[in-house]
Amino acid sequence: MTRARTGPIARLASLAALTALLGACTNDGQAVDAGGGNGGGGLAFVLLTLFLVVVVGFLFLLDRARARKERDH
Repeated sequence: MTRARTGPIARLASLAALTALLGACTNDGQAVDAGGGNGGGGLAFVLLTLFLVVVVGFLFLLDRARARKERDH
């Protein structure tokens, strides 16, 4: 079985995204103010939806990897 290799640009982009997310959460402990009249509620909903889609996608991929590993052995 071959391992997928992550390129240096993808690693750098992931690290930059993580740094931006952690940096955004340091001021008041929240990245998006969901209770505001300036469209923050809509942005919070979109970010929550995106987060849930990513989590479900990773769970699907992990399940496929587990099934493939069991099939190979």
